[in-house]
Amino acid sequence: RTCDQLRCTACDFRVSLFNDYVWDQSCDYLFFRNNMPELSKLRAKMIKKKGARAYACQCSWRSINELTDLQTEQQLRWVCGKH
Repeated sequence: RTCDQLRCTACDFRVSLFNDYVWDQSCDYLFFRNNMPELSKLRAKMIKKKGARAYACQCSWRSINELTDLQTEQQLRWVCGKH
């Protein structure tokens, strides 16, 4: 189960999540910095993958294929934005 109100404390952006997608390997910081949160622009680097989930804010991104504790990833600064 995942919080759907994640917020990044580094860029102060809401973390978007996309079910059944992963990010293309060519994604980089500038891609997200220039295109968040416009889904029409983000789709250019989204790959359909059933059961996966793609997460991104303006400075970080992750593709998750299996149950993962995102709190263990030190470089992520994503916190619950409170419900």
